[in-house]
Amino acid sequence: MPIKVGSKAPDFTLKSKNDSGLADVKLSANFGQKNTVLLFFPAAFTSVCTKEMCDISAGLGQYSNLNAAVIGLSVDTPFAQEAWAKKENIGITLVSDLNKTVTLAYDVLFPNLAGIGDTSARAAFVIDKQGVVQYAEQTPTPKDLPNFAAVQDALSKLQ
Repeated sequence: MPIKVGSKAPDFTLKSKNDSGLADVKLSANFGQKNTVLLFFPAAFTSVCTKEMCDISAGLGQYSNLNAAVIGLSVDTPFAQEAWAKKENIGITLVSDLNKTVTLAYDVLFPNLAGIGDTSARAAFVIDKQGVVQYAEQTPTPKDLPNFAAVQDALSKLQ
């Protein structure tokens, strides 16, 4: 079960890779400025994860209009995430939780995905400008997508 609505969101600093090199992404950098949509996904280069991140990238303006930054998080390396983002034109910030510390902190570990090992489950969190979780969802299976209408509804209430 993911951490509960009303909980203080566990802060993190994780690596992201882009054309400029490796960069630190810190959740609390958004506090006081904008809301955050945090999307956990199992693995880059998989069909459902690609659909999810491409759909989110295509609709990124909707999240910007709701004063929200979107961060995708998986246990892939930042180098694999960058290659996938370039191949699929994914425009959101992707961060690597290679050691699974953030996945465990948000209580969304998916054990032994397809026999390859532990990954992040598919989950969505809306975190307000004060760092409080306002929406939390872990999908029943990795093949299910989060309820993005509910995510946007939660964001619209934070305006």
